[in-house]
Amino acid sequence: MTTFPTHLLQSKEFQKFLRHYPEYETTTKLDELRKTEYARLDKMHHVYLDYTGGNLYGISQLDRHHKLLKENVFGNPHSTNPTSLAATRLEKEARKYILEFFNAQDDYILVLTANASAGLKIVGECYPFDEDGHFLLTFDNHNSVNGIREFAKKRGASFCYSPLDIEDLKVSEKKLKKQLKKYSDKKNKLFAFPAQSNVSGVKHSLDWINKAQDKGWDVLLDAAAFVPSSPLDLKKYQPNFVALSFYKIFGYPTGIGALLVRKDTFHKLQKPWFAGGTVTFAAVNESFHSLKNSHERFEDGTINYLDIPAVKIGLEYINDIGMDVINTRVHCLTGWLLHKLQKIKHSNGQCVVNIFGPKINQDRGGTIIMNFADSDGRTIPWDFIEYKANQQKISLRTGCFCNPGVDEVNSCVTNDDTAQYSEHFGTGSFKEIVAFMGKLRGAIRISVGLASNFDDVNTFIHFVKGFKDKSSKDIDFGAHFEVMRHG
Repeated sequence: MTTFPTHLLQSKEFQKFLRHYPEYETTTKLDELRKTEYARLDKMHHVYLDYTGGNLYGISQLDRHHKLLKENVFGNPHSTNPTSLAATRLEKEARKYILEFFNAQDDYILVLTANASAGLKIVGECYPFDEDGHFLLTFDNHNSVNGIREFAKKRGASFCYSPLDIEDLKVSEKKLKKQLKKYSDKKNKLFAFPAQSNVSGVKHSLDWINKAQDKGWDVLLDAAAFVPSSPLDLKKYQPNFVALSFYKIFGYPTGIGALLVRKDTFHKLQKPWFAGGTVTFAAVNESFHSLKNSHERFEDGTINYLDIPAVKIGLEYINDIGMDVINTRVHCLTGWLLHKLQKIKHSNGQCVVNIFGPKINQDRGGTIIMNFADSDGRTIPWDFIEYKANQQKISLRTGCFCNPGVDEVNSCVTNDDTAQYSEHFGTGSFKEIVAFMGKLRGAIRISVGLASNFDDVNTFIHFVKGFKDKSSKDIDFGAHFEVMRHG
């Protein structure tokens, strides 16, 4: 059994952490992997805290995939020659494994895409939005989901947003229930929400899937931020559409995602065009074509047949680790971060960081969003925090994270603010938006994942402590940075 490094076993802080989270000792397999699969992190002195942005790959994943490519000859699978058949065999094996991984083999059709966004676009482009349609979204959604509203608008469908509670950034259940009861006159109703917020880490209840479907809604689940550290059982919960990206789960390869479409909903997606590989027949002397009645209908052109086998390798790698082990480690490290960060205060009692969303380790994943404040309570610009983190090789993420709804709630942006800015709209730059609205936009996001360890979170905690009792007068922002009151 793997034991913890000597420096940790001698650390009083680590012993205190283990008393809070004794289950962390069941995840020592990940410490062994840190030394083998992810040795480059410590060798290069990197503290990686951006797992929601993209996961890290294990060295053995690369070795297995590259060995496969070096020892075989693969051709474009749209043929029956020997090299094409070799590629087709691996593609089919990968599809089967993906469906089994999500327990979806009996009920879903798997469409391979470039990423989660590409899968979401298929739904937006092909869902039967018209005057009899309605699109309901939660305020907490990635822009790739928000963008679907443009398809709805252009085809005459209505749309609306369900708000969040500002205290914990969770969906306002009472208001969502009311909205799901409405629009009974609409024929095609689509409800979209993320299983886990890509910003706040909130895990929204998957029970909303059944509740919405019972009211006649189709459900689109964005699972991109959820599946890297939580199991998704598509026997237990059966949304009509599920979008995800594989690099979020195991880092390599990038450029492949999935749209899982429930078989009994497949016919609803009406593709407005055709491309190579998507048809059984097409003519040019007559305006006629016939689309394939399978996943191929939505896989335009040649699929990424050389990288698809690496998806199966990646999922096998995760299965070998155990999603429960990853989930436990993420839970423990996130809980410790929440606990410690809220205790770091200036001498006057003001918090050094203000955490947005849930401050307890319940119904959430390993993503935490925050802003730093100086000793006078003034928000320190997030780009300055990123600049200082970069100097210490701490990889975190800043900005609005392609999720304007959460940012608008956190920054108290009103409908009037947005309406006035849309009339004024100039360059759309961050500085222009802040200057016009007089409100700081954006924040700092950290996230832990399968290769994270106690040293990573401890380093970030010490980084935060470095801002204790600092006022804007004590901080050398340089010509580029300026402090602005959050407001």
